[in-house]
Amino acid sequence: MAMTSRQLVGLACAGAFLGGACSAQAQPAAQAPTITSHRVSIEHVRITSTRPFPEVKQALEARLRPYDPRIAALIRSGETERARTELEQLAAPTGLTILNSLNHGVALSLRGKPRNAVQYGIGNVLVAVEMTQHDLGAGLYAPIRVLLYEGANGTAVFEYDQPSTSFASLRNEEIDRTARWLDDKLRAVLLEVSQVERAR
Repeated sequence: MAMTSRQLVGLACAGAFLGGACSAQAQPAAQAPTITSHRVSIEHVRITSTRPFPEVKQALEARLRPYDPRIAALIRSGETERARTELEQLAAPTGLTILNSLNHGVALSLRGKPRNAVQYGIGNVLVAVEMTQHDLGAGLYAPIRVLLYEGANGTAVFEYDQPSTSFASLRNEEIDRTARWLDDKLRAVLLEVSQVERAR
């Protein structure tokens, strides 16, 4: 007579009794993950410069310092006050830093159509901490993604989602206040580097 799977498991457990615990013990059923969602309204911003792409790219990278990865090592080693000081100096005077970048234009070479297009992660580590301490979900929007690309006429174009409308999805007043500060700081920097320099 053929044995059922339950009987086979029972025999296996009986045989393993003297040698140790039975590996075929019933396991509790895994709980399914919980999924929630809600719609948010995002304000998208486009700044079209009258300056050529190379000039604006150079101006942006000269105005905002790049993040120094050595600061992370300071934090890991417990030198938090020194790390804080260096982060403050890095973001001065604009309050912002280029934390990362991705060259989408070079990637388009894979399709034989290279373009001038760079995505920047712009933000401030200390400001991000002020937000993530209230809700780690703020890390989804920090740093702010800013795309700089060359338009059809050769001039530079910035595009980004306004920070306050992105962070608003977290529904936290403290985060909203900081996000509005980011709105102003980011817009000021991008407008500054987009304008034609006046002759001295």
